[in-house]
Amino acid sequence: MLKKEKGGEKMVQKLNELALGYSLAIISAAGMLLLGILGNFGIYAGGVESMMKWHIFFDLSIFGIIAGILEAAVFSFVIGYAIAWVYNKFI
Repeated sequence: MLKKEKGGEKMVQKLNELALGYSLAIISAAGMLLLGILGNFGIYAGGVESMMKWHIFFDLSIFGIIAGILEAAVFSFVIGYAIAWVYNKFI
């Protein structure tokens, strides 16, 4: 979103908090899904082990993958929303 002041001298660009939160949530969820699928095929085992350490609910079972997707999406949404909110407060 762009805002123009009178005279058109200064342009301020604000971030859409919801858009950033949703986009990060979608990217994180897709990454977790891809990592879960690849992990079940034995590909990228190091990344799978790291995600299992960093995320509480992530596992290579179907329920573990779904729980990891939800966990990553929620955390990413909250962090993205907070970053955009703080950014908008400082501009």
